[in-house]
Amino acid sequence: MTRRAPVFRGFAASLLPFALVACATQANPPHVDQAPASAPVAAEPALLPPVPQPPERPVAPESVTDPAIPREQRIANFVDYTASTYGVEPQRIREVLAQAQLRQPILDAMSRPAEAVRPWRDYRPIFINDQRINGGIRFYRENRAALDRVAAETGVPAEMIVAIIGVETSYGRVTGNYRVLDALYTLAFDFPRRAPFFAGELAQLFALQKAEPQLDLLALKGSYAGAMGMGQFMPSSYRLWAKDGDGDGRRDLLTHLPDVFASIANYFVIHGWERGAPVVARADRAADAEDFRPETVDPVHPLATLAARGYTPRAGEPVAEGATLISLDGDSGPEYWLGYRNFYVITRYNRSPMYSLAVHQLAQAIRAGAAGP
Repeated sequence: MTRRAPVFRGFAASLLPFALVACATQANPPHVDQAPASAPVAAEPALLPPVPQPPERPVAPESVTDPAIPREQRIANFVDYTASTYGVEPQRIREVLAQAQLRQPILDAMSRPAEAVRPWRDYRPIFINDQRINGGIRFYRENRAALDRVAAETGVPAEMIVAIIGVETSYGRVTGNYRVLDALYTLAFDFPRRAPFFAGELAQLFALQKAEPQLDLLALKGSYAGAMGMGQFMPSSYRLWAKDGDGDGRRDLLTHLPDVFASIANYFVIHGWERGAPVVARADRAADAEDFRPETVDPVHPLATLAARGYTPRAGEPVAEGATLISLDGDSGPEYWLGYRNFYVITRYNRSPMYSLAVHQLAQAIRAGAAGP
């Protein structure tokens, strides 16, 4: 989950103001036969509570990330921070960092994520195509028993787990060619805008290896953002939320399918997945509706509020209380979608609404195909 990375990247919560129409102050009082002043306009309904989330993962302190501090001093401060925070031997950290390499292609890739440069009409075909759908159907059928067991235990549909693996790594075929160490080292010390996050993830990588000693930090490969394994977990996600899916005493998200399935499902559960609830609904826009682009993907808008703005679920689409509005440039023009709670949960894997809608649509296609002969 590329905190792409993690699109590694969150939205600030937004509150709509309560609007009241004030009467202008007059120089002289009105005559008694004048009409009374207009009553205040009713305020919009209050927003719904946001979906509860786990605590934010720790970021590195300014002593590690402030670009005004010389680079070598920041690295030394990182060693002290990681050792004191996670109990990793300082000399071990120094020895590993001495073998890390700055990689310019990583910095270049971070500057042009696909979500930022492609509209939905171009982004969608990357993931919703015959190869990805057929690969998902085949993967689901080959692993149906294990996937269905995890789905029954967690409420996260099997096809959703498969779609995440399909979007992230083409069902395990493309897990990344960069050393995770190099990716996080480069972004921690040479990408100031996101340095607090990535330096925090680099520290978490050392803590993860302490908990999972089978991981070789000098050989571990992943994405340009430092995500690894079939589900592309960042080190903090791996360390905090990965699951031992078969009770063998370790968590291996690189190739061990029971752990991969259980961990992706657990990630969704931790971030608020609701069993049996819908993900999105295609919406219709009234002819006189004004543009509405919420500053957050939190599903905090009552359906009545969205309807008053001119956006309603299309006939036959699922309905749930609490949504956000997603506006996209589709093949035939603007598309409008209502994103519910479970849509928001998918965005915790990757903050792009386009990513989340692609995962959902791929999951639907896989479910339909796997149910056939």
